[in-house]
Amino acid sequence: MAAAGTHDAIDEAILRELSRDARMTLAQLSERTGLSVSAVQTRVRRLETRGVIRGYKAELSPEALGKPLSAFIEITPLDPEQADDVPQLLEHLPAIEACYSVAGDSSYMLFVRVPTPRDIEALIREIRKAAFVNTRTTVVLQTFYEGRPISVTPPESAGED
Repeated sequence: MAAAGTHDAIDEAILRELSRDARMTLAQLSERTGLSVSAVQTRVRRLETRGVIRGYKAELSPEALGKPLSAFIEITPLDPEQADDVPQLLEHLPAIEACYSVAGDSSYMLFVRVPTPRDIEALIREIRKAAFVNTRTTVVLQTFYEGRPISVTPPESAGED
């Protein structure tokens, strides 16, 4: 992967536009950046090759798919000496959308989506059984924003006017 900061203002504009709408055509990107379609295509391919753009995906509605309940599940091993293979032990559970290694009291933080509270209970039992861990669950009541685009420019220095 390329080092941070190895893209210019035009690459940043392309990344900003694609992060807002991954279905944007090369012609639309060309209009918004002031480059020719072929120049935009070359830059997009270079960003993909360098690993800056990792892929494109559809954003799905959990509610429309019957999975309105989301939660964070913190997990810690029952035995601190056990092998650190939790991600591999849990990857077969499709309700787990993300598994993060975290600092703090827990070892991992899972983000899950399920249809009902009973399903979350069953999932917690499966997690405990599969990975031999303690769990602590926080149910999400409302999501104000999620999946925001990553800022492509460094934030302004604090304290500057």
